[in-house]
Amino acid sequence: MALNNQILGIVTLLYVCIFLMHLVFFATKKEKVYGAMWLVLYATFGLHSVGLIVRWIESYKLGLGHAPLSNFYESLIFFSWCIALVLIVMRKKLKAPIITAFAAFVALFFIGYASLAPSVEKGIQPLIPALQSNWLHVHVFTCFIAYAAFAISFICGIFYMFQWKNIIPPKDTLEEITYQSIMVGFPMLTAGILTGAVWAHYAWGSYWSWDPKETWSLITWIVYALFLHARFTRGWKGKRIAVLAIIGFGSVIFTYFGVNFILAGLHSYGAS
Repeated sequence: MALNNQILGIVTLLYVCIFLMHLVFFATKKEKVYGAMWLVLYATFGLHSVGLIVRWIESYKLGLGHAPLSNFYESLIFFSWCIALVLIVMRKKLKAPIITAFAAFVALFFIGYASLAPSVEKGIQPLIPALQSNWLHVHVFTCFIAYAAFAISFICGIFYMFQWKNIIPPKDTLEEITYQSIMVGFPMLTAGILTGAVWAHYAWGSYWSWDPKETWSLITWIVYALFLHARFTRGWKGKRIAVLAIIGFGSVIFTYFGVNFILAGLHSYGAS
């Protein structure tokens, strides 16, 4: 087994540990447990970063020389990394263990699926010609940071629909975190779409071809644009905003998973 896979296997176990530490906190209500969870998350994020860097270095040793952002396995582990990054960046805003618990579970799901699913090719593969561009790094990074931020807004939107005393934060807090996470994700998604258009022109000679992933990325962008428009100009609050956040992330998931597995197009290599 390659060194990067060994490191990322350990990272997967650490994400399990992070989720279990949340459960211990909910059972004991000891703040020390929650504080320790953050220390483990920092260490996990650091080791996760090392795993990605090692995989990048190993690709050069194989004569391929590209960032670990090119196939389905690499996108899954990078998605998980982005969720951990967003959690760390937004730590002061996320003063709700239930939100960090479910975000950690989402990160665990993606890296766990990448590590354990036999159908996911874990080897380092050569880039197809269309991916041999420095635009790959900027485009993928901005899109997945956006996806990670939208995952936080989705979690808050789901919890807004329920209220369990002493577990879920007040609705005003959930609404504010939803808004702040979308304010992080929306400009990143915009940057991802714009860099993708430039990259498409470089690779295929056209800025926009209505490829299924391009189309669904645009649909996702429109949903979150409607969210911001409704909040700023219409004064929408409460359940309507939560529903938009849920619909938006549903579109994200279809853009990421559905297009790869259901709709053939220029981005179908993402399912390889």
